[in-house]
Amino acid sequence: MIAPPPWLDVLDSTIGACASHQRPDLAHRLRQRRARLLDDRLRVLVVGEPNQGKSQLVNALVNAPICAVGDDLTTTAPTVVQHADVPSAALVTDTAGHAPRAIAPGPERVDTTIDEVSKQVAGRAGATHRGAIVRAEIGIPRKLLASGLVLIDTPAVGDPQSAGAARTFAALDQADTVLLATDATAELSTRELDLLVRIVKSCPNVIIALTKIDLSPRWRQVAEANREKLAKASVSARLIGVSAVLRLQAAKTGDQQINAESGFVDLIGCLQREVTGKSEHVAPRAVAVATSTTIAALVTTLRGQLAGTESANSVAATAQLTEAQQQFDALRKRTGRWQTTVADEMADIGADVEHDFRERTRLILREVDRAFDEAEPLTAWEPFGEWLAENLMEAAQANFAWLVERCQWLADRVAAEFPPEDGASVVTLPEWADPETADLDDPRLEPYSVGARAFTGLRGSYGGVLMFGLITSMAGLSLVNPISLAAGVAFAGKTIRDEADGRLKRRQSQAKSTAQRYVDDFFIMCSKESKDLSRKVQRTLRDHITERAEAMQAELNTTATQARETVQSEATRRDRTNLVVRQSLEQLVNLHHKVQELATPRALGGSSGLELTA
Repeated sequence: MIAPPPWLDVLDSTIGACASHQRPDLAHRLRQRRARLLDDRLRVLVVGEPNQGKSQLVNALVNAPICAVGDDLTTTAPTVVQHADVPSAALVTDTAGHAPRAIAPGPERVDTTIDEVSKQVAGRAGATHRGAIVRAEIGIPRKLLASGLVLIDTPAVGDPQSAGAARTFAALDQADTVLLATDATAELSTRELDLLVRIVKSCPNVIIALTKIDLSPRWRQVAEANREKLAKASVSARLIGVSAVLRLQAAKTGDQQINAESGFVDLIGCLQREVTGKSEHVAPRAVAVATSTTIAALVTTLRGQLAGTESANSVAATAQLTEAQQQFDALRKRTGRWQTTVADEMADIGADVEHDFRERTRLILREVDRAFDEAEPLTAWEPFGEWLAENLMEAAQANFAWLVERCQWLADRVAAEFPPEDGASVVTLPEWADPETADLDDPRLEPYSVGARAFTGLRGSYGGVLMFGLITSMAGLSLVNPISLAAGVAFAGKTIRDEADGRLKRRQSQAKSTAQRYVDDFFIMCSKESKDLSRKVQRTLRDHITERAEAMQAELNTTATQARETVQSEATRRDRTNLVVRQSLEQLVNLHHKVQELATPRALGGSSGLELTA
């Protein structure tokens, strides 16, 4: 049993890699290439720019005028020239768009003559068939073709964007060898070099036929210059100078010397070696290029998977986790800030409310002082007590209302930052209720009775009688006389009035002191209630902030935990995926090493440019 060639194993391994990586398109192309390489025939694609002697080169190779030549003619469709026992020709056309609706469109093969094929492909005759020409097929009995050589004349490659160039490039995948025709009268143009670079990427087996050497005495210098250009472009190709005119002349006359001078002996020998050595020389290079390109495509896909294995869920979860952490930090800072704000605001509210109530009570005490600077407490105390209680209640009520308003304002601010779950008010503030205060005590007022007045008058008159009695006694009058009695009466009246004024001042002072004590007691009692309410509101707001912050933190913790679990799960999945991708890359690396063993970079038309790293 004959062992299969090494290139076949590499090709089958590459096809298997395409299938395992879900690339049926690449696998299909390689299977087609495999079938063509196992075929004994050698398909040679003849390409070139216009007026380079391409069609004449094909005619000279087979020694038959099967391709139309002329300055005003050009090949419009590929022409396949192969061996046949008897001459035959056919046109393969595309009937799409021309078939009736009841007939499915598709390719149609029409048998015709070789002359008609030449005319149709060159566009010298009107269309006598339906549809556009896909290709022409010509079979002729030639020993050169009987060995398995198949020549494919292609449309001239002028403008790379032209329809003819597109057909030529499409046919590259079906070629085993490419024969480029270029005029020997000039060196390879930049466009021809670009064409060669593009060709060797698909078909590394390239032969360059330097045509029209009979018209260029310096064709050997041109050939050497072309070899230098090919080396700079990293294009591996064999260059052979030929003359189709000399070849055809030698065929007519049978002159072997002219035939040798035509260069076709070397060209035909090269092509025959390609045919006989297809499996040993042509196929390995073709497989190396095809598999290198395929492996490069697979590696690019795997690298994309390796770099982009982080899924949208992982990205979203990471963003969610970061956002939750940021919100958690912001909530912690906001909670601490608002706890301090509530404490400071309540301290300010307590100080402002106490100061306001102090000012209100001071105004009342000033009115008390002004009233008792003139009023008689004995007669004014009862109506004064009613007035004092009423004004104190009004002051306390206004002060309490302001306290409630300030507390509600602060509670609304807290609710805006930390809204309650049920939408209810953060705090419930009480309505005004009259404080339970003690009754106003009566001051200890001493009335100025008649007996006290008589006693005071008697005490005051004694001094007047005694003093004026002694004075008048010096005049010989007795101690008690009308003058001393009159003085005693005067002194008694003044003493009574002075004592009455003094007693009034004491009663007024006592009344003021009593009112002052009552106001102080009332202030202490109301201040205590205000402070109790302030502390209650502060504790309620503090507890509300703490409760809502803990609830929000719990929600954020739940979100962060879920996001963290998602990130960890995605990381585990990504690690598994990366492991599989790296293993696949290692397999492709090993396969690429086998590909490199098939042919040297020179034979591949330069380095494949593939860099494999797992």
